[in-house]
Amino acid sequence: MDTRQLTRLPLEDGELWWDPQFIPADETSGLQKALEQQIHWRQDNIQMFGRSVAIPRLQAWIGDPGCRYRYSGVTLEPQPWDSASTALRQRIERAIDVHFNGVLANLYRDGSDSVGWHADNEPELGPEPLIASLTLGAERRFCLRHRTDNNRSMELRLPDGALLIMAGPLQHHWLHAVPKSRHALAPRINLSFRRICLRR
Repeated sequence: MDTRQLTRLPLEDGELWWDPQFIPADETSGLQKALEQQIHWRQDNIQMFGRSVAIPRLQAWIGDPGCRYRYSGVTLEPQPWDSASTALRQRIERAIDVHFNGVLANLYRDGSDSVGWHADNEPELGPEPLIASLTLGAERRFCLRHRTDNNRSMELRLPDGALLIMAGPLQHHWLHAVPKSRHALAPRINLSFRRICLRR
């Protein structure tokens, strides 16, 4: 991974890099609108404590043919790459010299949409997943907490246009979440680009 455009954040047991202004402010609104229109959004159900629950946001899995993604009892078949997601994938790949074959897109319609504590440690992401997470739209809190040490935590505010990279053993040692916010009134799109290890 080429980190020359990124700043490393202080975090043990994992790598966390970011560029809070990866996408310039004069581009973000147009990109967000294009993604809202081009992506086929859906609200899936996941398994929590033995029951099916609607996730509190809209999502879509976009990827190369055969790149299925499974989490929380849901198997997502890839939608074809749309032009906006393709352009952003290529832009991030050029910046950090990493190839991605899928992206999980989440649309937070307002502050009542969220994602709970979790780790992106599914087997198809490999032993040390590298995830490039791009934010467009409303600023939201991104919270991390250590799995075994309750005294270790971190919180970032991800602004419009921010790129956050999670790498190394981070997914094994840390959980992350985007909590609800009564201050966030506008929509936010998050694109988390991933590399799926295809099974032969």
